[in-house]
Amino acid sequence: MAALFGKMRDTYNFVFYDLCDERTRDFFPSLPHMLIILPTYLYFVKRLGPRIMQNLQPFELKTPIMVYNIFQIFISLYTFILGLMGGWLGQYNFLCQPVDYTDNIYTRRMLTAFWLYTVVKLIDLMDTIFFVLRKKDRQISFLHVFHHFMMPIASYIGLKYFPNGHSSLLGIINSFVHVIMYTYYLIAGLGPQYQKYIWWKKHVTTLQLVQFVIIFFHNFIPIFMDCSYPRWINVLLSIHALQFVYMFGSFYYESYVKTPQKTNKNSTNGASKKVKAQ
Repeated sequence: MAALFGKMRDTYNFVFYDLCDERTRDFFPSLPHMLIILPTYLYFVKRLGPRIMQNLQPFELKTPIMVYNIFQIFISLYTFILGLMGGWLGQYNFLCQPVDYTDNIYTRRMLTAFWLYTVVKLIDLMDTIFFVLRKKDRQISFLHVFHHFMMPIASYIGLKYFPNGHSSLLGIINSFVHVIMYTYYLIAGLGPQYQKYIWWKKHVTTLQLVQFVIIFFHNFIPIFMDCSYPRWINVLLSIHALQFVYMFGSFYYESYVKTPQKTNKNSTNGASKKVKAQ
């Protein structure tokens, strides 16, 4: 039994430490952190949180959410700029970018950007927690929870094993999208008098959809090239992106194509009935 546990320990250390990039393997979060944070998140938003809030009035949380949105805007903008300066502003090849294992100003910038992005993906979990505390149950969709659960996992794998190179574009694009998205949330949270300034709600969803289309093709193309970049990462990210293209596409159709059509049809039927009644 002792030999079995010893073998399991050695395998764990080899896979989750020795194989990691030595520059980032000691960075937060570690695997134990992920195994604690993500299941706790799921349990709270699906079970514990709704049970606690069942007999309580929803919290307003206007000021904490405003501060949170402002923080997200600036940290996402900083990560986006750092990622551009770390390679994507001209040094990286969009079709094929191997991992750079040398120590230079670009790799250091990208390592920092990758680490910040991973930490922010864990902070993003607060989105759902705010929904639970405000009893916005309709907002806690499968798409929302799945997206928030999977993004930290994808980022964690990149940070620990391939903290620069081809897959880092995902984080850079997503950081830019988050600047736009949390700016929308910030304005929307200011009150009804600001609703006229957020006419572009529909385009936020479009932007989220476009980012995953870009990420899909960006990772799909190198699968068929000699890119010196792990193909299994490209395959996983291509599948990951396709999942979100489908789910965000379905959400877009249900919210902005199908629903308006139903509304217009109901309005037309109502008008016809009114004419007949007259």
